[in-house]
Amino acid sequence: MQGKVLITGGAGYIGSHAVRLFLQKGYQVAVFDNLSRGFAQAIEQLRSLGPIEFIQGDLRDRQAIDAAVERVQPESVLHFAALCSVDESTKKPELYFQNNVAGTANLISAMHQYQVNKIIFSSTCAIYGATDELPLKEDTPAEPVNAYGLSKLLVEKMLQMEAAWTDLRYVVFRYFNVCGAASDGTIGDSKHPSVHLMQNAVRGAMGLEPFYFTFQNMPTPDGSPIRDYIDVEDLVRAHYMADEYLKNGGKSDTFNLGNGTGYSVREIVGAVEKAFGIEFEKKEAGDKRQGENPAAYTDPGHVREVLGWRPEKTLQDSIASLRQWYQSRPGGWEK
Repeated sequence: MQGKVLITGGAGYIGSHAVRLFLQKGYQVAVFDNLSRGFAQAIEQLRSLGPIEFIQGDLRDRQAIDAAVERVQPESVLHFAALCSVDESTKKPELYFQNNVAGTANLISAMHQYQVNKIIFSSTCAIYGATDELPLKEDTPAEPVNAYGLSKLLVEKMLQMEAAWTDLRYVVFRYFNVCGAASDGTIGDSKHPSVHLMQNAVRGAMGLEPFYFTFQNMPTPDGSPIRDYIDVEDLVRAHYMADEYLKNGGKSDTFNLGNGTGYSVREIVGAVEKAFGIEFEKKEAGDKRQGENPAAYTDPGHVREVLGWRPEKTLQDSIASLRQWYQSRPGGWEK
């Protein structure tokens, strides 16, 4: 039996995939989630893989997270819980500072109080902002242009400061665009619309809901944003490797997590259409997303060198897993 992990946001899209993998690896898993954007059904689905201690609570409630950490006594924390819409963060920035920053400060304080000194934190490539320096590397200057990116950068700084003065050790993963679902179709993204392009394109191809282009015109070859896409199963596998790394004495570090290739929005939609063998209707949204940058893709050399992680899934794999997920649950999980 492996150790015990506390997974915040474990009822969400990415967090539930981490719960699934860590259960498969023999870990004891506890989940802390307020279910504001996660789904209790995802946790119930995963109980077939092993026992899950589920604690419903909000990171902004200091007493709730203190009680959870004291009760679970985890060896490490995987911290996924966050608000994660760039567009929403431009309209309601205070929500992102309250939830992502103040909530994480409460978590770190609880960890310190109960001698939990290992954390794996979900950050974002949005911290880099609208830089022309491509591919993005871990030492690329961080100049976020939206409250979401800034909230994640502030947490990174908190972790660095805490680690400098205490025994805390961390791994920070700066995610690029997440796509895909569980390869067996048992869990997946349930937001409607999703904040993730490929999910929305697959749903559009399946006729489950209209598909809208929501981007502002960008100075890129086809006018649409260029991003680096990483399958959710590849992503959570990196978290498992990071946990092993920290348990074996690895020092605190920060890694970009992506495939290393940039695809435009229109290219991703084209890949979905090719996979389905159809051309589906694409509409233009009246309310375009705000706070986006034209291009973001990474050089994954650092994570490959230190953790030995390499992506295994292709775009076609991600599209196929999403198709299977939405075939089994067209409406996703329900509240």
